[in-house]
Amino acid sequence: MGFVNVANTEPSGRDVLGWRRKFGVIIPSTNTVVEPEFHAMSVPGVTAHTSRIHIHDQDLSSDDAMVRLLEQIRTEIGHAVSRVCTAQPDYMVMGMSAETFWDGVEGNRRFTKQINDISGLQVATGAEACERGLKLLGAKRIGIITPYQPVGDGNVVKFFTELGFEVAAIEGLKCPTAVAIAEVGEAQLREALVKVNQPDVDAIVQCGTNLSMVHLADEAERWFGKPVIAINAATWWMALRDNGITDQLHGFGTLLREH
Repeated sequence: MGFVNVANTEPSGRDVLGWRRKFGVIIPSTNTVVEPEFHAMSVPGVTAHTSRIHIHDQDLSSDDAMVRLLEQIRTEIGHAVSRVCTAQPDYMVMGMSAETFWDGVEGNRRFTKQINDISGLQVATGAEACERGLKLLGAKRIGIITPYQPVGDGNVVKFFTELGFEVAAIEGLKCPTAVAIAEVGEAQLREALVKVNQPDVDAIVQCGTNLSMVHLADEAERWFGKPVIAINAATWWMALRDNGITDQLHGFGTLLREH
């Protein structure tokens, strides 16, 4: 794409607020959930600095529309990464998830390499964060909630299946637009959780970073007596732990509280 590699823009000192780490966070321009949820999970000395991928057409009402939205992300993401790197972050965090699941495990690897090639930094993706969390928790059989159309759900299932997990149930909410994902309320999410919580499911995973679920997931773990992984909590957990930050946070699920 002709993006400039900014790996040589090393910080000369230590940021007075981000004295432990500065994270560059990439989100779609339509996303209104990642920033407040990441801020809610903040720890002293770690700052998150957002760059937005311009979404020209936020239609998500069909499989074809979802594919078109991802094509916009692929065209624009390099610019967003290059812009946030001018703040000289220490690490990159993907506040978007569909593209990190797309085309399974190999697709995630290609995506991570693309971001690393542009930024020169390690990268946390929602897909890899969920993988790490599920393996750490010993889960084998999972239920999944997404805001996606069937084509998105299929790629999520492909990713987890290739890793050896068994997807027992998936509930795709088929949100009509990218902004509408953030309008899904707790009542609808509770219904979806109940649907995928089959008796032999070891853990539940929520995909879609504009779907607000970090607090509800923490509550649901107490209802069901099993892990419920909200993707924003998992991604933040991966970013912190990759950088040697072991602060334990309460109210956001098992991973941040106990691991």
